[in-house]
Parts: sequence; structure tokens; C-alpha cells
Amino acid sequence: MKKVVQFGAGNIGRGFLGQLFSESGYKVVFVEVRQEIVSLLNKRGYYKLKIVGDNPQELIIKNVRAVNGKDKDKVAWEIKTADLMASAVGAKNLPSVASLIAGGMIERCKNNIEKPINLIICENLPKSSKVFRDYLFKKIEKRYWEYVTSHLGLVESVISRMVPVIPPEIRKSDPTFIMTESYSILPVDKIGFKGEIPKIKGMIPYDNLIAYEEQKLFTHNTAHAICAYLGYRKGYKYIWESIEDKEIRDIVRGALMETGNALIKKHHFKPQEQRDLIDDLIQRLGNRALGDTVARVGRDPIRKLSPGERLIGAAELSYKYGTVPENIAKGIASALLFDEKEDEEAKKLTSLREEKGIDYILRNICRINPQGKLAQLIKKNLT
Repeated sequence: MKKVVQFGAGNIGRGFLGQLFSESGYKVVFVEVRQEIVSLLNKRGYYKLKIVGDNPQELIIKNVRAVNGKDKDKVAWEIKTADLMASAVGAKNLPSVASLIAGGMIERCKNNIEKPINLIICENLPKSSKVFRDYLFKKIEKRYWEYVTSHLGLVESVISRMVPVIPPEIRKSDPTFIMTESYSILPVDKIGFKGEIPKIKGMIPYDNLIAYEEQKLFTHNTAHAICAYLGYRKGYKYIWESIEDKEIRDIVRGALMETGNALIKKHHFKPQEQRDLIDDLIQRLGNRALGDTVARVGRDPIRKLSPGERLIGAAELSYKYGTVPENIAKGIASALLFDEKEDEEAKKLTSLREEKGIDYILRNICRINPQGKLAQLIKKNLT
């Protein structure tokens, strides 16, 4: 069997990539630092995955094993004999992955392995291939740079599958068990590959991945955020409760039409495909089995209100392509009022709002003119 080394056996590693790779005929070797997960995967050689929603399924993901990420020599050997790699560890952990891959690439060089290998980077991080490359070359001696440059492909991707929080009692009884929605499309950057592009179930290589990154950010992420902030303002606990509220659902759909019109003009998406994407996403947000809370989705509001992000970025994109972002502005206004007590950024945002006022936040966090047209749209929705 072909072998893929999967860095990270968490929500996306087990809940998405492991499934795609296993069902595509790969032996999946997880690199994970949680020894309990490593031991269980090695003992069983499989894990259970439950698809939740209208058509629930229980799957057994086979042909899996794991190595501890702290054992650099074992990881290097796995990379030396692998056909593909992928990472889903969270952006802050990429330097550690870079160190491990450096060791593996050195072993491939020393053993004169001429077949290129690719790393599919599945992290929520802009320009992730450049960021990872910078980490990697800090870990490798210059004499290996030429080999690594020519034999390692760094492939960006767009992750949109939603994975619910596993209830503690279930996680305790089976730490490898994972639940997820059925959505299984993995757009990747065609240009990032070295050598032959592998055939992976659900993976679609695109020449212009930036278009799909923006589509995800200003469709999926924008909708999720607006749904959370409007729902929080109305006192809902779950995302599904929020999207079932007709007023909120109409605002979310309106916001997605605003960004959709801009994305169609900018990236030439087919109008019907964009509308189908919006319909599908609204249905997915209503999946009760995901159990996602408005507090979790709304957390880190300062980051989500920053320039170019899912709210301000969406509004400015809409303006740029001729649409007034009336509905997006309602979402932004609700984000400005998000005062979740358990979220540090929300507490900081509340303090800034109370001590320095909305104009200060608009100018210094959102980076927009407090007297400009977008700011006026936002302010009229604050009462």
C-alpha cells in the first residue's frame, strides 16, 4: 500500500484527512504527541468515525497506525518511506512539524530518493506554504536546500468540514472516536505539487486556489460568524438555534448574497454554483447533531473584526464590487457587542467599547474611517 504521514490526529486529522486517505487506499501513519491516542491507534489499527446529520453513518477507518511526534528518528524513518504527507496541527505547531519534516527530508536525501514527496498543508493560515517554507529552511543545513526545494512540494488547501465537540463521556470511553459532518471536498493548490498529483477522494486541485480560499473565508466563515454574533445577541446557545430563527437566517442569506455577488465578479464563479453553495451552507449550519455553540464560534472577536477578515473584509469586498453590505453590517454590529464572559478577547473588546467608544474600535481594530459609509452602516445597527 502507499503510505501517507499525517501530522496531527485531532479533529481534522482523524475527522477528515484520515478518512479521505484511508478510503483512497493509503496506509495512514499519524504523527501525534498524545501517547494515549498513539497507543490506541497502534493497538486497534482502526478508529470509529460517525457522520452526523440527516443521513448518519458509522464508519470504521482502517489501515491506520501512529508514531509519537517526540520520537524524531521514528518520524524521519516514516517520512523516508512515505509517498505523501499532510499536516493538521494548528498554525502555532507548524515549527515543530517543520523540524520533523527537515529530519525526514535529510534521510530521503542521504538515501538518494529521487521521487518527490508532497505535504498538503491543512491549516487555517494565510500563505501557509510560504510560512512553512520559512520554518523549514531554518531547520535544515544549506547543503540540503537544493534537494528539499526540488523534491518537496508544499500544497495549500481549503478546509471547510465542520467537526463537533465530542462529549466528555464519549471521549473518555474511546479517545479515538470522532464525529463529523458529511461534507468532504478538499480544494488544493495544483501549482504546489511536485511530480505526479496523487488521486485522493474528495481532493480537487485548482490552478487558482486563492479564489477558493476567498470563497471559503467570505462564504463559510462570514456566515458562521454572523450567525454566531446575531444568535448571541438574541440569547441562543447553539448555531442551529440561531439559523432556525427566520430573521437571522434572512440576514445570513442576505450577507452571503452580498459577498457572493462580489466573488462572482472577482473570480468568475458561476452564479448558480455560488447560490448552491449558499443553500448548502445554510443547511449545514442547521445540523443539530454538530452541537456547535455561538460562544465557541464567536470567540476571538477582535481577530474576526480585523482588516481583511471574515466581517470587515467581506464588507469591503462587497463595496468594491458594487454591493452595499447592509446585512454584513448587521453582523459586524453584533460582533462589536459580543461580551461573552469566558472569552478573553470579548472581555477586552467590551472594555475598549466602554472606555474608548465604538469609533476607537472602528479606527484601531477594524481599520476603517469611523465617519465613512461602512461605519455609518454599522452604527445604525448598534441600537
